[in-house]
Amino acid sequence: MITTHTNPDGDAIGSSLAMYGYLLKKGHAVSVMIPDPDPAFLQWMPFHSSIMIFRDQQEQCLTSIEQAEVIFSLDYNGLGRISKAEEPVRSARAIKILIDHHRDPSHDFDYMMSKTEISSTSELVYDFISGCGDTDLIDKEIASCIYAGIITDTGSFSYSCNYEKTYLITADLYHKGIDGERIHRLVYDTYSEGRLRLLGYAISEKMVVLHEYHTAYIYLSVKDLDRFNYQVGDTEDIVNYGLSIEGINFAALFTERDGVIRVSLRSKGNFSVNDIARKYFNGGGHVNAAGANSFISLEETIHIFENILPEYKEKLTSVY
Repeated sequence: MITTHTNPDGDAIGSSLAMYGYLLKKGHAVSVMIPDPDPAFLQWMPFHSSIMIFRDQQEQCLTSIEQAEVIFSLDYNGLGRISKAEEPVRSARAIKILIDHHRDPSHDFDYMMSKTEISSTSELVYDFISGCGDTDLIDKEIASCIYAGIITDTGSFSYSCNYEKTYLITADLYHKGIDGERIHRLVYDTYSEGRLRLLGYAISEKMVVLHEYHTAYIYLSVKDLDRFNYQVGDTEDIVNYGLSIEGINFAALFTERDGVIRVSLRSKGNFSVNDIARKYFNGGGHVNAAGANSFISLEETIHIFENILPEYKEKLTSVY
């Protein structure tokens, strides 16, 4: 069984489906489980119809967990990231294997392939297949999933990609026959009207810029989301718009959904949002990209965020 984290993004789905395609070719019986639905703009991927959603297919997922001999944990660093599937997976008799690029992996796993300097878990799946001596088994479908994971976790090669091997792997994916232009269109050019209007509203009406702290944040209430007919994935990448302002080194997005405030943090240079996510919101991630869930109100969460900024004023001023 292959598992990945809640609110699955392009790397979560891409790495999982690439691994699925590879293990099928090796003759294994394989299942893929995600805790909750993924965005519509990822559902074009090969093998997507094989995915089970724990929230909606709990009985089927529990049976697969119980029967699994090996459980792969892709693109998350601890079983707490799979929500209600955590306890069934934790108590399963299966061998547990982590393949991930987030910091501070937990001790939930029997084996770990954890490399924080790598662009994406999809890139690590390529390395896993290559390390097994099976690069020749990567066909166009598997390669397309890996490529989708890499481009979504690097913002189309705009961050977290100062690593030569990322580009060598990408070149090989093209050699395998991927259509990079088509994949880019499927991921980035399929916005609904509501999603585009939500983006405009978020920037024009719900963005706060704190020049003194080189910080910008956007906050969206459940009422805001309902106004624009929110669908899963509609807030993807909104946080990055704050970071695109000249002189802004730290950006945040606070999204109220299902009684929880989702906190997304981004930064430039050597300013670690992973440290802030872990210290104040019990979250984590990478140096320049991290996230967490807050279980207090939207207003209280923003209040905590604003109150910590003076502590980091000097670091935010001297980011490089």
